[in-house]
Amino acid sequence: NVTGREVTLWGLAFKPQTDDIREAPSVAIIKELLALGVKVHAHDPIAISAVKKLFGGAVEFFENGYDALKGAEAWMVVTEWNEFRRPDFERITKLMKQPVLFDGRNLYDAKEMKDRGFAYYGIGR
Repeated sequence: NVTGREVTLWGLAFKPQTDDIREAPSVAIIKELLALGVKVHAHDPIAISAVKKLFGGAVEFFENGYDALKGAEAWMVVTEWNEFRRPDFERITKLMKQPVLFDGRNLYDAKEMKDRGFAYYGIGR
């Protein structure tokens, strides 16, 4: 049962360097998570306002990606923004309730992430 769990999404736009959310995987992911009763936290460098128009207060939006991870039980990387490529993983593991990562863009090395203590799931590998 995932009701009440907290999940953080990094990346809301369909690709980096845009606020365009048409065909963005994040929209479908958020809809499904909300339907399951998950508390969704979201961060994107520029697409927050577009997604906020769709979901309003049902999603908690954060200008800072690290703030979005506080208390999260899972982290999903959905868009491959450059600023997501080298985050402070040590800081992230301290912020999250449990370091579970769904890497939707295969930005990170699976072995390295497991060595850092993450339950790591590379999507499409």
